[in-house]
Amino acid sequence: MAEAFDDIPALALAWHRDGRGAVLATVVETWGSAPRPVGSQLVVSGAGEIEGSVSGGCVEGAVVLEAQEALAAGGSRLLTFGVSDDSAFAVGLACGGTIRVLVEPVGAEMPEAMLADLVAARAARRPVAYVVNLAAWERRLAGVAEFPDRFRADRSGVEDDGETFVAVHNPPLRMVVVGAVHIAQSLVPMARMAGYDPLIIDPRGAFAAEHRFPGEDIREDYPDDVLPDFGLDARTAVVTLSHDPKIDDPAIEAALASDVFYLGCLGSTRTHAKRLERLAGRGCSEAQLARIHAPVGLNIGAKSPAEIAVAVLAEITRVLRQG
Repeated sequence: MAEAFDDIPALALAWHRDGRGAVLATVVETWGSAPRPVGSQLVVSGAGEIEGSVSGGCVEGAVVLEAQEALAAGGSRLLTFGVSDDSAFAVGLACGGTIRVLVEPVGAEMPEAMLADLVAARAARRPVAYVVNLAAWERRLAGVAEFPDRFRADRSGVEDDGETFVAVHNPPLRMVVVGAVHIAQSLVPMARMAGYDPLIIDPRGAFAAEHRFPGEDIREDYPDDVLPDFGLDARTAVVTLSHDPKIDDPAIEAALASDVFYLGCLGSTRTHAKRLERLAGRGCSEAQLARIHAPVGLNIGAKSPAEIAVAVLAEITRVLRQG
């Protein structure tokens, strides 16, 4: 099975350790209608195997050739490609653009130990940045404190000095859906398509059934028994849909005590007022309660479960991207 783009660093490390050789190619800058965003990666083995993408296909062949030459001769390379209008159209773009791609052989240029530390941080859901000086070819790993704005916006790029490239590696997005109701049946597949790894929690066996959510992670338990080990963090959204305080409230309290970037709760304005009273009585502060998005979702007049799911995912996207 093909590796997901998000697994590229781990795959590069595995290929290098297997003796196949590995070269990482990373988009460092774009202008115009570039096919792939900054930070996109492609890994190339010494045998010409590839995974990932830096251009959607239009310059991949040239990058692979440069990567194999770099693996044989050593040295990092910074490549610039102008994507013509015809090539851009071929990959589904309205017009051309320009991309710069950093090519780094693992071991010879990018230290194996540094790549291993990067892979370990990603596996542990620790935000980390890979920093390269494009003039001196100096490399290091950095934390959130050094580049807080880039981590917050999930934005890789070249710093104002024109030489320092910062590749942000945030943990993958996750979504906890509490209440395996009809809305959840639409929201979960939408969330997965949008790049979230969903977790469904509902202690009611009739709802938390595998046939209702094929292939998904479903926990037939209460949130307070599941979430302590799950590890709510700043790359997680929580949505409560059960309409049952015994199920929803523990998840809400856990979310409010964490750094989740979004917490949305189903229910009318009247229901939410009662919810706020309960949570205040359990010690939640006004600042904490103000983090709750309720009634959940953008006000687009949604009626059906699928429409409500669209409204919920739209609001989560707005909070993630616009704050």
